[in-house]
Amino acid sequence: MLAQLRTQHGELMFHQSGGCCDGSSPMCYPDGDFLTGDADVHLGDLRVGQDDGDGGAGSTAFTVPVWMSRNQFEYWKHTHLTIDVVPGRGAGFSLEAPEGVRFLIRSRVFSDAEYAALGGSGTVAVGTTA
Repeated sequence: MLAQLRTQHGELMFHQSGGCCDGSSPMCYPDGDFLTGDADVHLGDLRVGQDDGDGGAGSTAFTVPVWMSRNQFEYWKHTHLTIDVVPGRGAGFSLEAPEGVRFLIRSRVFSDAEYAALGGSGTVAVGTTA
């Protein structure tokens, strides 16, 4: 789905807000259409597709940055998050809505070993990216 959306809309980004109902679903936007700032945490980048090993024309790999509101991150910093796509239609302005699917977050609490390996919350970049 992300490869299809990237073909249609260009580079992509996710933002996970702390709203209720569908407002708590991960929203996919063209990169830069949702302005992030000090109230947001950059969780990392999804790596999508396959790299041909030498960065050549056969590579289909790209990345999608994932952001979350800082307040929401405080609740979820102890969890492993998975962005999934399922049949159905969500509300909001997320790019997948017209495709008959929706993105959602699946989560599980980190084990003590996983959380320790991450060094607590110190492994995420906070604020805007250059």
